[in-house]
Amino acid sequence: MWVAAALAVCFVCHPAASQDVTLIAREGGIVLTGSLQGYDGEFYRIETSYGLLTVDGEGVLCEGPACPELSAPKAVIRIVGAEGPGTDLLPALLRAFADHRGLVFEPATGVPFQAMIRDPESGQVLAELSFRPLSPTAALAALEAEDADLMLSFLPDDGLQSHSLAMDALVVIVAPDNPTPEISTVDLAQVLTGEVTNWAQIGGPDMPLVLHALRPETDMQAALSERLGTPVAAGVLHGDPAALARAVAQDPWALAITGRAELGPARRMPLTDSCGFPLLPTPLAVKAEDYPLALPLALLAPKRRLPLMTREFLSFLRTPVAQEVIQAAGYVDRSASRQPMTADGLRLINAIQGAGEDVTLADLKRLVNLMDGADRLSLTFRFEDGSSTLDAQSRDNLVDLAQIIASGQFRNERMVLAGFSDGSGAAEANQALSQERAARVAQELAAVAPDLTPEMLPAVEGFGEALPMACDETAIGRQLNRRVELWLVPDFPNSEPQAEEDPL
Repeated sequence: MWVAAALAVCFVCHPAASQDVTLIAREGGIVLTGSLQGYDGEFYRIETSYGLLTVDGEGVLCEGPACPELSAPKAVIRIVGAEGPGTDLLPALLRAFADHRGLVFEPATGVPFQAMIRDPESGQVLAELSFRPLSPTAALAALEAEDADLMLSFLPDDGLQSHSLAMDALVVIVAPDNPTPEISTVDLAQVLTGEVTNWAQIGGPDMPLVLHALRPETDMQAALSERLGTPVAAGVLHGDPAALARAVAQDPWALAITGRAELGPARRMPLTDSCGFPLLPTPLAVKAEDYPLALPLALLAPKRRLPLMTREFLSFLRTPVAQEVIQAAGYVDRSASRQPMTADGLRLINAIQGAGEDVTLADLKRLVNLMDGADRLSLTFRFEDGSSTLDAQSRDNLVDLAQIIASGQFRNERMVLAGFSDGSGAAEANQALSQERAARVAQELAAVAPDLTPEMLPAVEGFGEALPMACDETAIGRQLNRRVELWLVPDFPNSEPQAEEDPL
């Protein structure tokens, strides 16, 4: 039907002056009269006796003095939210988007980030772009008041549409001359809550530990406090990540948490789990959320139809061009990456050390036989706590996986969804649970991509607690261990031997 009535109407860049217009169905028989509220190049927004309606422009003719010219309207994309990526990453992405479309990107000077996108031939302004750093509360209020169109955030919000942008990771930073070699997740939690106040308590010298942090209202700090379950007990606060890193680098007894992309002159302190197993923020570990402080970065939008150029920009974020820009800015891109299982020596060592009554030598042999020659893809799947529902990152991963399979990138390879559990409970139950979770991911994939044939879907295997990512003694460790990985195993079908040609 060509009339889509909705209270949550499409975004309108500059509402037209309220004037009467008449929209006539091209097929005839339906006529709407009302006050034109706006036109975004695709849809009319019109106040009628039936209420506020959104009408597909392709299905109607517009009559009246307020009818817009049927040329590309000027879009306004106002983004608010997290300052770090809003300053370091967003302008580069918007410029790359314009370049990718063959348009002219024209930044303003001497003001907070503003830019225009112009048509290269006519010089017509096609879009006005802006970014304002705001706290999560203020950014959400701006979105709800329609003073902003997209919100850049490290915090998920179930009431908004989430468009994954990139990944970051929270890391521990200290001064370059701090002698403490590493810190465990348990010790770090005690530092952040104020229980540890001296470096000697965590294996360092007998010196007071000075905890620095971003201000509580900043997006990244709010995300950290949410992970911790309580505000960080910091004695020194900073307004932005750059100032935080500079201050920590100058104080040999300071410690702080910041983004992987915001180290500045400070040194990243290695993080371990409670059993001493290293937790490294490598790109694959961050993408797979094997690193416990991986931090998804998203653009959040109201649940209403977005204008065409805004939708095109959000689609652009999944392109290889956008992924290159994200990498160059120091963030972890969302493209699927692969790593040979032979590079996973640390996990195999952990598995062998943990083998016993629950994980037998036969279990490890079955695991290693499947790993032999295989690669691991960064797409990893986890479930919401106490639920069989995939978390937001995993749902995005499903869409990416469906597109990759449909493109034929896995020819001559067999896909395996390998399920794993934590070590709590009986081994037999954990084995069954890991198999069930892997099967659930396969079912979700089939639902997301119904065009995929059964032969194109991954096989399912469950290995229980056989390949732990971290120690099971902490909640973080158990959460890391509960996962479904995607493995790619070489699979070359036997080809028919060619008949020898008869000699001449």
